[in-house]
This record gives sequence, structure tokens and C-alpha cells, in this order.
Amino acid sequence: MSRRANGEGSIYPYRNGFAAHVWITTPAGRRQRKSVYGKTRPEVHEKWLRLHEQARRGPVVPVSPKLRDFLEQWLAETVRPGLSPATASNYEMFSRLYIVPDLGDRKLEKLSVRDVQTWVDEVRVRCQCCFQGKDAARPEPQCCARGHCCREVASEWTVHQAWRVLRGALTQAMREELVFRNVAALVRVPVPRAKRSTVWSVDDARRFLESARVAGDAMYAAYVLLLVLGLRRGEVLGLAWEDVELEQGEAYIAWQVQRVDGQLLRRRTKTPSSDAPLPLPEIAVAALRRHRAEESRRRLAAGDMWGDCGLVFTTRLGDPLDPRNFHTAFKTRARKAGVPIVPVHATRGTCASLLVSLDVHPRVAMAVLRHSRISMTMEVYSQVSSQATREALSQLGGRLGDSSAG
Repeated sequence: MSRRANGEGSIYPYRNGFAAHVWITTPAGRRQRKSVYGKTRPEVHEKWLRLHEQARRGPVVPVSPKLRDFLEQWLAETVRPGLSPATASNYEMFSRLYIVPDLGDRKLEKLSVRDVQTWVDEVRVRCQCCFQGKDAARPEPQCCARGHCCREVASEWTVHQAWRVLRGALTQAMREELVFRNVAALVRVPVPRAKRSTVWSVDDARRFLESARVAGDAMYAAYVLLLVLGLRRGEVLGLAWEDVELEQGEAYIAWQVQRVDGQLLRRRTKTPSSDAPLPLPEIAVAALRRHRAEESRRRLAAGDMWGDCGLVFTTRLGDPLDPRNFHTAFKTRARKAGVPIVPVHATRGTCASLLVSLDVHPRVAMAVLRHSRISMTMEVYSQVSSQATREALSQLGGRLGDSSAG
């Protein structure tokens, strides 16, 4: 019978099962014994082999941290320094509300595929209002705290995102050699199907812009930039006057405004493509000139109370505009214009059709749409819109030009 070499470890009966140990070297350079446990000898033998392989590759952490502690460290040292504030805030939210309550007390090395699968299945079906105490936190409970469960189950998108956060954390744990495999990656969580949202037609966009122009809506120029340039909400609200050249008809889209953890932040956009100037069609130039004249009047009326943040679109006192307030104003204007109520980001899909109908030169449209080849732009321009809509949009642009001239 062959004997194991020194430091190879041993397997022996322990309590209601078996145990084994391997001599390891800790990250601090200390030599010590680390044990594994299980109900059967084959189970412990498999764990012993894994631990032995870890010890052979390099230093081993003697005590596996709890998942909640590792998540806190991962968020602080990896997520927050490497991702945008908004993304980091989302990761923290999914960790706090969905992962830690169920799995937080599990040690990393003991987290299994079955644990993750059970957690995913549970998140899919339970009422989050009950579980998170949402109704109980209200001044006057309305549903779950009164014994009438509202069945507020998490969406498939929420389940998928929570799983992705856990998978990302365990990937980092593998890099740090705290675990030998990513058990979350071994659980299949289907990618949710994207919901088909309502998209405005060119005529809907014309009616929306005409309604805002006639009503003297303070956000009219912002709506033009959304629809004609395809900008995102954060990019519109992060635009500063120093980034706009009305004489040259150009703008630099390099910043965005976001609400993160209750605070408004102005930060760089994700991609460096904004380093190149974006051409402004005439309707956008006219709208911005009109907006600047209105801002001058508001600045004089506000006097010393004017915030002077330098942004193009602000509150009536010159402070940065909250994205949620802008979204509310957008929906209110859509309702008054009699067009379908759509999210702000849905307007990007209307941009290309508007450029065609406004007779914007294909080379200008190519830059606006961020196409890499002119052939892609010409495919868009091959679409034929109604002559009546084209004439109406041209008239709208003409009226804007006339009103801004004075």
C-alpha cells in the first residue's frame, strides 16, 4: 500500500461524514492546514483534489469570505473605479436587493450551482413588495402589509440582470483564485425578449414638434435635438453652450447628465466618437437660436438667483435639469400633441426618417447618424415618405427660421 507524500493531506471520518486536509501556503506566506468536509468519502475526495490543485498553483486563502463581504469589496475596488456611476449604482442595487438577502451568508467556496438555480427560481416567482417590505415602508400601507399581496414579481429583465451581477462578481472571485469555477455561469438564464415599443412616424414627430413650437414650450429646442439628431436624453441635458457653434452649425456631444444616488452628475459620454463635431441641420440651428434668446430673457428676470451652470437646457433659474422632470415634460407634451406616449429614448428610431423628410444632405445625415459608410445612409434615403409630410416639415423649418431671425 503506497503512502502519501508529506503535505499531500489525508481523508478521515469526521462527525456524520468525512473530512480531509491539505497543507497550503497563504497569501501572507504562512504554511498552514486547510480542511474540507462532506457526507461521503467520494464527495470529500473530489473537494480534496480541487484544494490540492489550488495549493499546487499558488497561495490559497485559508478562510473563504462570505458572499456579502466579497460583493462589498468587489463593488468598492472593481465596479466603482471601472464603470460609470450609473452602472455602478445599478450593480449595488441588484446586489443589495436581490443577491445578498438570499445568498449573502454563503461562503464563496461553498456556493453551488444548485444554490444559484434555487435563488433564480425563487426571485422569478416571489412578490418583491412583500420581500423588500415596500408596502410596509409606506406611511399608509396599501396592499401586502394589509394582507392583500399585490404579486409584484420581478420581470425577466430584472432576474437576468441580477444573475449577471452575480456572475460578474464570481468571475472576479475566480481571477483572485478564491473559487475554482463560476457556479453562476453554469446556470442557464435566458436573455429576455426585447419588448416591441411604439415608434413614432414622421407625421407623429411633425405634430409633436409643431405642438411644442406653437405653445412656446421651453424644451422645444431639446425636442428638436432628440428627434433630428437622435441624441439621448442625458446627452441633450449635458449639452453646454461652449460646445455649440451656431455660426458654423456644429455641436460637440461629449457630456451627459445622469441622476445617480439622488445626485445629478455631468460626466463624459461612453464613447470617444463625440470628439468630432456633429453637424446641425438648419431646423436645429434655428431652434437653438430661439432658445438662447429666451434664456437671455429668463436670465435677466432671475437676476442674482440665476444658477449659471453653462448648460443649454436648464430650470427656469438656470440650474441643471433633472432627467426625470424632462421625461415627465416630454410625456406631457406628447399627450397634448395627440401622439402616442413613448419613452424619450424611443425617439432615436425616428431620427433617420426625419432627416430624409427634411431634405438634409446625405453627407450631413451620415455624420448625424454616425454611419461608417455612405452606402448605409443611402439605404435610409431610399425610403420614400409622403409628399404632404415632407412639405409640412419644410414649412415647420421655414417658420422657425423666420421667427429666429428677429
